[in-house]
Amino acid sequence: MDSSLPRILIVDDEENVRHYLQLLLKREGYCIEVAPHADDAIKKIDSFDPDLLLCDVRMPGDMDGLGLLDLLQQRAERCEVIMMSAYGSRDLALKAVQRGAYDYISKPIDREDLILTLHKLFERERLRRENRRLRAALDQTHYEDGIVASSKGMSEILNDARKVATFPTTVLIQGENGTGKELLARFIYRRSPRADAPFIPVNCGSIPGELFESQLFGHKRGAFTGAHEEHIGLFEEADGGTLFLDEIAELPQPLQVKLLRVLQENRIRRLGENVERNVDVRIIAATNRDLKQEVEAGRFREDLYYRLKVFMLSIPPLRERKEDIPALVEFYIEQFNARFGTSIEEVEPDVMRLFMQFSWDGNVRQLKHTIESAIILSDSHCLTVSSLSDELRTQSADTTHISDVDAVSMDTFSIKKATKELEIRLIHKALRETGGNRTAAAKLLELSHRALLYKIKEYGVEL
Repeated sequence: MDSSLPRILIVDDEENVRHYLQLLLKREGYCIEVAPHADDAIKKIDSFDPDLLLCDVRMPGDMDGLGLLDLLQQRAERCEVIMMSAYGSRDLALKAVQRGAYDYISKPIDREDLILTLHKLFERERLRRENRRLRAALDQTHYEDGIVASSKGMSEILNDARKVATFPTTVLIQGENGTGKELLARFIYRRSPRADAPFIPVNCGSIPGELFESQLFGHKRGAFTGAHEEHIGLFEEADGGTLFLDEIAELPQPLQVKLLRVLQENRIRRLGENVERNVDVRIIAATNRDLKQEVEAGRFREDLYYRLKVFMLSIPPLRERKEDIPALVEFYIEQFNARFGTSIEEVEPDVMRLFMQFSWDGNVRQLKHTIESAIILSDSHCLTVSSLSDELRTQSADTTHISDVDAVSMDTFSIKKATKELEIRLIHKALRETGGNRTAAAKLLELSHRALLYKIKEYGVEL
């Protein structure tokens, strides 16, 4: 017996019904056992451990279908129940649904209706298992100061950041734009002995070169044209705390010399003054460039480079740590739900598939903005493909023919199942491309309109 196949126990006192359903459902790829009455079913439930009970409402003996349903509801390990009802017993079937049955089907049994009902049931169970798996993974995820780390690489970076936080050591953070360099700098700051003192961020690329020295070190009144008042620089503002120098590679070379001197001597001199002032500032620097290459190109001082990289942390781009994406998606949905008062509860599987395929050149920042936009455009409690940007859908669609085949071939060796899965994905794609127009979708798929409607019903494709 293949333990991976869904297991169905058929309970019906009519032998011809049992025989018909057993043959039909075995051909559909299910593992089947049969029982003629409730007493035999109870024994086989313990030995067979079914995922589903397909049970007639009316049966001879001391226990009918409703009694068997009630018994199952009391067990710790419950299986789903679908009731079968002949004409005249439909009210009993509806009572069964009210008492916990998944659904009911009418006799005589319609083959397509039964197969569609089973497909929906086991697809729902598959999604539940996947959600439980993701929840378990999320339970192992670190959520600290806005940093989400479920991947091994990011978890190691956070561990290293915790270790260096307690020391006054200069830290250099490398990473592409949008990877979260300032978040990591604040993470270190909040765990340091300087957490009660200022954290001053400055973007070295946003301050004009002629004003940079004044911004960092301050100036006295009259030090230059326009210096009408005394100005305290960022080093003095951060005294006792942490100065975060973002995009340090943009620092002009004359200021690189002066920064090196501050790091060596812990002293600064305001523009226009001869007096040196002591400062106690921890430096955390960040860059989106390879500083070693900048040194080799003569754009960055080698001595400053080695002074900054006493302890270096390199944040990988999101495309290299895609196992963090599900946790990041949940984190930002919760954040925006709280901010906007929305109630997004689910993410459509196709949305997560697109997220995992996308290259994310803008890294975590781009993912955050994508989720924000999708929540704004969403018309339901679920994020759907229709709420995503054209850019994301287009780039992901370019790889669909490759990724879909790969995904199918990895999931199963069954040609029948692989073909079915690929057909479902192509139908979804065609309906998205045509805005749900089934006639146009049928043309894209090179099917007749009637054939497409049949497949939509057969596969339970939600429109």
